[in-house]
Amino acid sequence: MQVGAQTYTIREYTQTESGFRDAMRQLAQIGYRTVQLSAVGQIAPQTMREICDENGLTIVLTHTDPERMLVNPEDVIADHDVLGCRLIGIGSMPPRYRTAEGVRRFAADFMVPAKMMRDAGKRLVYHHHNFEWERINSEQNMLDVLLEDFAQDLMGITLDTYWVQAAGADVCDTITRLAERLDCVHLKDMAVKGFEQRMAAVGEGNLPFGKILKLLQRLGTTRYLLVEQDNCYGENPFDCLSRSYSNLKKEGYA
Repeated sequence: MQVGAQTYTIREYTQTESGFRDAMRQLAQIGYRTVQLSAVGQIAPQTMREICDENGLTIVLTHTDPERMLVNPEDVIADHDVLGCRLIGIGSMPPRYRTAEGVRRFAADFMVPAKMMRDAGKRLVYHHHNFEWERINSEQNMLDVLLEDFAQDLMGITLDTYWVQAAGADVCDTITRLAERLDCVHLKDMAVKGFEQRMAAVGEGNLPFGKILKLLQRLGTTRYLLVEQDNCYGENPFDCLSRSYSNLKKEGYA
């Protein structure tokens, strides 16, 4: 498993070409060798690829505008060819689909681009939050519907350790259930301050990462461990990514 950085963590630094270049340099200096591109500014795919190549960074996953996937999936696939990236990610389900009826429409709408991606040697990958565990009937939640409607070769899942915990689900049980879909896992810790749940650098919260990482290693289906921290609570996000990397390195995963 390769440890990478999710650029959503440093999104305020990646909105221009010069900012993106400096941010990739800093990630490489920390020790990261793979990245997920998310919330990046309007920078040409070829330019991003060249900058990442210059810094020894491989682009392994994106978060791509889901509306663009529906309207112009061919261009989305072509951009990922330029990036050298097989995994095309949806960062979140658009709000109009987040109902019992809507989640079925999501599956119907995204089936065509999912099949086109598969046929082009790519894989559509869905990143969840906690709302996918909302029950839509006595038997199923939204995640159940996604898994039922999309075959494994049509949709992978980027499991996010923080959001599974926030949903009240068991992280290790969920990993086991989704193992064949988990090309990538977002490593994000959960700490508490009073009654507030907080995102934290990996190893600085309360999630059992020793257990989680050993399970992922044993299952052997995950290729990329992507560190993400949406909110750094005023800290420099590069410092947070650096501490996460150091803690993973101490455990032998970086």
